[in-house]
Amino acid sequence: MARAHSAAKKTMKPPKKGAGSNGSGLPDFAKPPAVETLLGLHFKPLAGWSVPHFGLFWNAIKRNYPQVEVHPPITSEMALKFEVDPRRVQFQLTSEVPVRCWFIHKSGSRLIQVQNSSFIQNWRKPAAGAEYLHYDDLWPTFIEMWGAFRRFLSGNSVEQPSITDCEVTYINHIDRGEGWDHFAQLSEIIPAWCGEGSGNFLPAPLSVSINAFYPIKDNAGRLEITVQPGVRKADGKETIQLVLTAKCRPQSPDVRDLKNCLDLAREWVVRGFDDFTSERMHEVWQKRARKEMKL
Repeated sequence: MARAHSAAKKTMKPPKKGAGSNGSGLPDFAKPPAVETLLGLHFKPLAGWSVPHFGLFWNAIKRNYPQVEVHPPITSEMALKFEVDPRRVQFQLTSEVPVRCWFIHKSGSRLIQVQNSSFIQNWRKPAAGAEYLHYDDLWPTFIEMWGAFRRFLSGNSVEQPSITDCEVTYINHIDRGEGWDHFAQLSEIIPAWCGEGSGNFLPAPLSVSINAFYPIKDNAGRLEITVQPGVRKADGKETIQLVLTAKCRPQSPDVRDLKNCLDLAREWVVRGFDDFTSERMHEVWQKRARKEMKL
């Protein structure tokens, strides 16, 4: 399978005036291609955390999160360290507990991911026609469960998290037949990909993968955009997976600062999605003015 990588050629447009924490002024879509969203906090590995704490935390939330799954941990930049020296090559691994647990909500559409350096809430689209839950709908449950997690840590002699990053991720599936039929049309979905060579030798690509990184204003973090073709396991449909992840550094662990940081990450994901995709696809997704949310 052919792979092509595109460098980011465009600069991010400045936010429109009037954009607030409630999302007013941000672009919105009646039929967005989003299938999953993620709000997360990353922190230094917790001193005092061990494998039994996963079970104890599950017991505390089991009434609303009755299912649990065990997965390998998410590898953070802090977890791995390589040291290269002309005389030796040394590989070091920090004291990460090699477990990540998913606690799945009784609705089946939300889950909490916990490891000793991350706390994440996911929303997953349960069915093709299911209503999309916006960021403002997900924030209350996220901060409620974050508070429950912190109380659990305090009650079990585990240190409070030293937060390094706030994360917002949107995963989108752009299915074949919904605005595109072959990869020669990729530039009609993603304007940054022109698909043209300096000559006429190369045919249309069979597949394209893209990784692009953008600095967030005032050196507050960065936005990563990835494009990856694939086949969805649930229905065998060919799709382009477009993932936008923004990570920002909060000023403090205070809830207000966390909200401001996540708001900024969300703004860059939403505006980044709008800027990275074409106006033609915006018509397919029915772009519209966003309704103001009352929080």
